Amino acid sequence: MIVVTAAAPRDTDAIADLIDELDRFYGATEIEARATRLPQIKAALFSAPPAAYGLLAWDGERLVGLAAYSFLWPAEGVTSSLFLKELYVAQSHRRQGVGKLLMQCVCQLATDNQCSRVEWVTDEGNADAQRFYEELRAPRYAAKVFYRLEGAQLARLASDRE
Repeated sequence: MIVVTAAAPRDTDAIADLIDELDRFYGATEIEARATRLPQIKAALFSAPPAAYGLLAWDGERLVGLAAYSFLWPAEGVTSSLFLKELYVAQSHRRQGVGKLLMQCVCQLATDNQCSRVEWVTDEGNADAQRFYEELRAPRYAAKVFYRLEGAQLARLASDRE
């Protein structure tokens, strides 16, 4: 039986293991050292205030799913939204209802926190994820264009303030 819990500091090692798998899924050939990764996870999820929150899906003692999210404001009018940054289910537990259970819990959190919407993105080439979201009857929202600055681009724009 799969149980979903809020991420807690004691879960940091298990989260790091699952994120290692997630990184390999997205094509990473090198994984950050644990000595680097553990403090990053702790800072992101358990600092005050946290940068994000996590829901964890457990099969007994094994972490098999993660939903990482943040609250954004404003959304519709002056309401908040819940932005799902990452939904990941371990390869061993796909197509067994873990992702759907995590999405149900995310939607319940959004409802409990008076969010007007839940939003997320997926890679254009991730057909499995797109099929999963279609099975949930989540419509694509083509009216938005996604942008990203990272690395040198991010540093360049930050240093251009004059």
